[in-house]
Amino acid sequence: MSVVRINAITVPAERMEEFEKRFANRAGEVSKSPGFEAFELLRPSDGRDVCLVYTRWSSEEAFNDWVNSPAFQHGHKAHGSQGPVGTASELWAFDVIQQEGA
Repeated sequence: MSVVRINAITVPAERMEEFEKRFANRAGEVSKSPGFEAFELLRPSDGRDVCLVYTRWSSEEAFNDWVNSPAFQHGHKAHGSQGPVGTASELWAFDVIQQEGA
């Protein structure tokens, strides 16, 4: 079954709009990566300051290949030139053990 990687990014309220704009303007290369299955950007609606970047992959190897790819580095170049929008991030890793669709 698939693997899920969630990047939990703490984003101050005053930078949330910039965070969303950066994702809206992203290159979109992740969806072309072998083994990619899904992407979702989740904004908190309960007063929290942590956004979740959800991705699902066919395997851990497919995720690692993406992270080590030139396309990933290109997609994160704003960190180098403009600095990160978030104040902290944490990568969570899950294996899908049950799945159900609509």
